[in-house]
Amino acid sequence: MLTRSLKKIIILLIFFFSSISNAEEIFLSLKKNKVNVRYGPSFEFPIKFIYKKINFPIKQIDKKENFRRIIDIKNNSGWIHISQLKKINSVITLKDKIIFKKPTIFSKPIAKIEKGRLLIIQSCDVDWCKIKTSNFKGWIDKKNLWGVN
Repeated sequence: MLTRSLKKIIILLIFFFSSISNAEEIFLSLKKNKVNVRYGPSFEFPIKFIYKKINFPIKQIDKKENFRRIIDIKNNSGWIHISQLKKINSVITLKDKIIFKKPTIFSKPIAKIEKGRLLIIQSCDVDWCKIKTSNFKGWIDKKNLWGVN
């Protein structure tokens, strides 16, 4: 039979671990062309910098009420209101990549994509993502992409 103090400890541990899972790191994208990043999780905090790229991928590293603490590919961080974010729909290439017609390296290469390019995701499987750019549609392997889990 559990003692009263042991029950309290178990309850505290449950609350502790459930709060850790709430701060799960996930990738998101910017919803608009102009998104303010703040020093803290409220509109009272001053603007730290402004993103000016719709669909830019960012990583959520913390959350507090309706604000998300984010970090980007260059380690810039701050707080963004949740209304300015959406589920991830883009990635940035960390190395030069090849877009293929099908999700295999043995299919026809369509285009070479340079490091740092923003790509829009249409769908992903375990190893490949179907993407589009302004000029091309095809498949790209997930290795060396920033913005996918």
